[in-house]
Amino acid sequence: MDKCKDMDEVIKIATKKGLKAGRVRDTEDGIQFTKGTNNRLVVISWEEFEAFLKKRNLAVYRSNGWLKIMKA
Repeated sequence: MDKCKDMDEVIKIATKKGLKAGRVRDTEDGIQFTKGTNNRLVVISWEEFEAFLKKRNLAVYRSNGWLKIMKA
């Protein structure tokens, strides 16, 4: 599993997969990638997504075509 270098890389990979940054509805810190069709998720800006990652000391990793959010 490789840690993504920066948000530009994350956005590039996510965009190719049709994914957007998302926040779990009714939570303060629940984030994940979404295609924007799940009612439990609210699409947020990549800037908000990056701020959540930093706030919670998380990083995005890639493995076998998957993007995973894990502790940095």
